[in-house]
Amino acid sequence: MLVIDNVTKSYGSVAALQGVSLELKAGEFFGLLGPNGAGKSTLMALIAGLRRPDSGDIRLDGQALTPDNLRSRNKLGFVPQTIALYEDLTAEENLRIFGRLYGLRGALLQERIDQALVTAHLQDRRRHYVKTFSGGMQRRLNIVAALLHRPKLLLCDEPTVGVDPQSRNAIFEFLQTLNSEGLAVIYSTHYMEEAAKLCSRIAIIDHGRLLAIGTLPQLMTRLPFRESLRIEGANLSRDSLAPLLSFGELTSDADAHVLTLHASTHLSDVFREAESAQLPTSSFQLTRPDLEDLFLHLTGKSLRDS
Repeated sequence: MLVIDNVTKSYGSVAALQGVSLELKAGEFFGLLGPNGAGKSTLMALIAGLRRPDSGDIRLDGQALTPDNLRSRNKLGFVPQTIALYEDLTAEENLRIFGRLYGLRGALLQERIDQALVTAHLQDRRRHYVKTFSGGMQRRLNIVAALLHRPKLLLCDEPTVGVDPQSRNAIFEFLQTLNSEGLAVIYSTHYMEEAAKLCSRIAIIDHGRLLAIGTLPQLMTRLPFRESLRIEGANLSRDSLAPLLSFGELTSDADAHVLTLHASTHLSDVFREAESAQLPTSSFQLTRPDLEDLFLHLTGKSLRDS
């Protein structure tokens, strides 16, 4: 569906994207995960045809996505990081403007507006000014405005920035519903939990380079780390945990013991042995590597501190 081939983009001496290549399948929910300044927004702008790459190609259904190719660009919708709405107009007036820009007119435009307001759960606020809306309401309106022309691909650039947790969850459910109906989505974020929750495949990007691409399980195989059990209990000594030593390496600190499991260890065997030794399994806490660990492994720094 979408093919990005060896794309580069620089701003003066700053390389925003360096040899980026990836492919997106029809109906996929694809995540771009990286810190602020990683190149996510630049890549989104290039896909949207708002800017030209310095080199490389971007094609949608075999057609180039460039600023002057309006026919191909009409197959996608773009939700920018900064809310793109007219605050002094109503929700309906905003949708009418965007619909007309997409070439919609008359009864079809009104039908699409009505459907969009229902989809965004804003039908009761259609004649209210956008400046009176919460951040989450504005984000939902911004998303449906990008869908009026029924695109095949939706680009969402950090769509939950500045949104409260309840509104974030509403946006997640909204996008997941659209994706289940066949809409392909590219979703950029610097929140690991968002990428893990929403995306069927994830690309990790930093300093303009794609460091890894795959499903979450595929990405986690890049990590050399193993599962571990954190065991808390003031009355537990290293000697009392001796029955578990065959399952991994035990380290201890002032607060707890940590059993780093061998790769071949099955958790059921560990808990069976712990119960036989009358150890308090309720105090066992399983720790698995996550996307933060992967980003740290690939870049040598924390995603949250990048």
